[in-house]
Amino acid sequence: MLRQSLSQKMLQKLSPQQIQLMKLLQIPTASLEERIQEELESNPALDEGDDYDDVFDLDGFNDSQEKESESDKNEPEFEFDDYLNEYLDDDPSNYKMKGEDFINEEERSMPIPVENTFHESLERQMGMLDLNEKEEIIVSQIIGSIDEDGYLRREPNSIVDDLLFAHNIETDVKEVNNFVKIVQKFEPAGIGARTLQECLILQLEDKIEKDLRQHVEERKIALKILKDFFEEFTKKHYIRMKKLLNLSDSELKEAIDEILKLNPKPASTVEGNSMSHNYIIPDFIIYNRDGDLDLQLNSKNAPDLRINDQYMDMLKGYRETITGRRATRTEKEAVLFIKQKIDSAKWFIDAIKQRQDTLYRTMYAIMQYQYEYFSTGDDRRIKPMILKDLAEVTGLDISTVSRVANSKFVQTEFGTKKLKDFFSESMQAQDGSEVSTLEVKTILHDEVGREDKTKPLSDERLMEILSERGYNIARRTIAKYREQLNIPVARLRKELR
Repeated sequence: MLRQSLSQKMLQKLSPQQIQLMKLLQIPTASLEERIQEELESNPALDEGDDYDDVFDLDGFNDSQEKESESDKNEPEFEFDDYLNEYLDDDPSNYKMKGEDFINEEERSMPIPVENTFHESLERQMGMLDLNEKEEIIVSQIIGSIDEDGYLRREPNSIVDDLLFAHNIETDVKEVNNFVKIVQKFEPAGIGARTLQECLILQLEDKIEKDLRQHVEERKIALKILKDFFEEFTKKHYIRMKKLLNLSDSELKEAIDEILKLNPKPASTVEGNSMSHNYIIPDFIIYNRDGDLDLQLNSKNAPDLRINDQYMDMLKGYRETITGRRATRTEKEAVLFIKQKIDSAKWFIDAIKQRQDTLYRTMYAIMQYQYEYFSTGDDRRIKPMILKDLAEVTGLDISTVSRVANSKFVQTEFGTKKLKDFFSESMQAQDGSEVSTLEVKTILHDEVGREDKTKPLSDERLMEILSERGYNIARRTIAKYREQLNIPVARLRKELR
């Protein structure tokens, strides 16, 4: 049986502007320029520049929201004069991204060198081969499937399918593998390998082939290790390797040293490879001016944006055109289009301005919270700090603070650091004082750095050392911190004399 009932529920919905702001907060400075360029291309009402004349508001436009199904004679009169006067009289001069107090001490642009890319380097080497049209397309497809590290991780079957669908070329796995071997002869050695093991073997074979006078025996032993005892090598089972290969400590060490000279990412050595130039653009800059800390946003966070003046001129033209008569439906639709574009531009500029304000407030709170660190550069001065602490100080939501801290960097006189590095839980030392887990991790990192690599410290021993220094930490916690610092277990840190 159907029944009617009355219910009450609460819903929380995000407006398009709020969603846009959240997305902008997550973008680091390095990507903000690209995002702004996308908006400039999609919205002609948004413009670049520092001319801020005649900025306006279109909130008074309501008549154009009428339904299309209404007849023209039943539509209320479209009062262009009232609407445009409100529009033109509203001159807040607020839609500029840089305020009068904006200080830009380092207005510089980094020159970008023009270089050949890694894949272009491989294509040039392909051009030196004697290939017919079909063979050239196959090799080109293989080169295009090699990733930025230099590995060919796409399966031969998939490459066969790609050639068939994209180029209408029929081939098979055997033929593709034959051309893969040709590509693997390209420079640098190791290119086109499917696995790390194959990559190292290709490099070592290339060294043996090109240099028959130096380290011949060591390289032959190293090659055998890579081919037949790769698992033992990765797990550092040195005793087992010495026994199976009948080697002395010095012979095994020399062979392993030859392996350690190889490059696990061969494409990183190619000049112009995008992965070899991974510059960090800081979002914030902190200056120490005679003991006083000064925080500034990176100038790229404050772009010159404004609303295009041509859109005002268009509306002025409409007013002059319809003087003394009623606006037609086409004219109303045109003005509605202009309004939508201008509103969208205003929302974007407002979102950028709010992004700047949120970034500054959050980073300023971090600077005040970690004032001792930014004054001295001593990692041990970093205080325990969590997202909730900053949310309480700034009045922002925890999720907003999290978005700001994600993928952002701050430049100090002690180097450039991730904002995430300043967040840590607190723990109690033996004397009852609260210390940051970052301090414990720093001590742990230093102890591992000073250890005897022939007898690396176990987690149990590290726990005892920290306990002697006043930190009562369980062994499983030591293991967790070690993994967070990307420090392998003691067995994998072991080295031969």
